[in-house]
Parts: sequence; C-alpha cells; structure tokens
Amino acid sequence: MNIHKVTFILLIIGGLNWGLEAFNYGVGNYLPDTVSMIIYLLVAASAIYEIYAHKKLCRDCAPQEPAA
Repeated sequence: MNIHKVTFILLIIGGLNWGLEAFNYGVGNYLPDTVSMIIYLLVAASAIYEIYAHKKLCRDCAPQEPAA
C-alpha cells in the first residue's frame, strides 16, 4: 500500500469525522486523549502531504501531453 492510498484513507476518515461533529458525535470524543490526538495529527499530516503531492499523483490534475 503506497503513501498516497494511506493519506487518502486518512482524509476520508477525517472528513467523515467532521461530518459527525455537525451532529455532536465526534469519534475523537469517545477515544482516549492520546489516541485521538495521534489520529488528528495523522489526518493533518495527510492533508499537508496531499496538498503537495496531489497534482503529481492525480490523473485528472497531472499535466498531460497533447494528443498527436
């Protein structure tokens, strides 16, 4: 499993958690403080990584050669 897939999965988890926060049901509230802090840091690191790496890794965003 490459780092792009791991970061994408963590971003999905983070996005779903933000959606749950809208209904006052954040998953981090039910985990020990250290565990939730580690998960939040991993999600933040994933977002930072994707900001820099997305354009190179995404087929739709990567520069494409013109068709001959």
